[in-house]
Amino acid sequence: MNFPEMCRNWIWAAGLITFTVSGAAQEGPGVQLAVVEQSDIVEEVTLNGTASALRSSRLSASVEGLVDLVNAQPGDRVAKGDLLIELDDELAGLALASARAESQEAEARLAEARRRLDEARSVGAGRNIAATEVSARESEVATTEATLLRLQATQQRQAALVKRHSIAAPYEGVIQARHTDLGEWVTPGDPLVELVDISNLRLDFQVPQNMYNLIDGSTELQVSVEGTNNSERLTVDIDVLVPVSDSGARTFLLRASAPEELRVLPGMALTGLLRTDAGRDGLSVPRDAINRYPDGRVTVWIAEPAGNGQYRVEEKRIELGTSYRDRMVVTDGLEAGLRVVSRGNEALRQGMTVRVVGEGAR
Repeated sequence: MNFPEMCRNWIWAAGLITFTVSGAAQEGPGVQLAVVEQSDIVEEVTLNGTASALRSSRLSASVEGLVDLVNAQPGDRVAKGDLLIELDDELAGLALASARAESQEAEARLAEARRRLDEARSVGAGRNIAATEVSARESEVATTEATLLRLQATQQRQAALVKRHSIAAPYEGVIQARHTDLGEWVTPGDPLVELVDISNLRLDFQVPQNMYNLIDGSTELQVSVEGTNNSERLTVDIDVLVPVSDSGARTFLLRASAPEELRVLPGMALTGLLRTDAGRDGLSVPRDAINRYPDGRVTVWIAEPAGNGQYRVEEKRIELGTSYRDRMVVTDGLEAGLRVVSRGNEALRQGMTVRVVGEGAR
């Protein structure tokens, strides 16, 4: 190849490279677009809460006595009816045996009184036996019946006292603390064992009182254990609102049910996210479309069609309101239906041409 031909080839290659680079330069960077939406605004409030047991009891005895058996240790899981503490019931048992014997004696006297009355009636009052004798025997039967009822009541009362020497678990739960030991003398009302129901937990949150009228059946509450990842939040059911504001904190109590998959114990700290309809509509854009600057400016890149499936971008300053889910409320600077750059806005310049990739405009 001679030198003129080599020069022509170099010139042709350089032109091709220039054309290719120029063509590539005409195709702008890839971005994703989103539409400025006008919809109902969702109010989001972050809450701090606590898991609390629906039932927590300081069990005590209703009779006095000496502790004879301790069958409860802190941390023990017990079922309803399990024996936890037993008092010495020897004297109460003897009193019950005496009451039972007195009842049996009264039953025997009543049987004899009824036999004598039947005998008198069979003979016939006024013929072989005086009428007053029949009346006396009727009175004896009635008196003995009343005595038997009184003694049976005494027996039942003594049986109840014997039973009260045993303290059983009123429901399934975990022993939180024990306040007595073998050989100690206890009196009625003394706390013996603390029992906590960990299978029925409630999630308690203090909510700002200005949110009270916004909470309805569509309100969503997501909960996670404090210190865990927010992605582990679980949606829970709101059970009740206590409409009594704290005069100091200006809050009211919101109580929710704990789902089985939420691994939590009474007393654990919780984080909640309350989402409710704010009662108004407004404009919103994806959170990723927002650009924040050190001087306090907040902007978005607006994309206008530029032909050939491409868009020209312009930066627009805006004012923000609240946020919810992955969106930000815009209070000033935008109109509904505009397209904004939601992805790929890191290196844009005023008037730059871009192309839509990925999901495109939403």
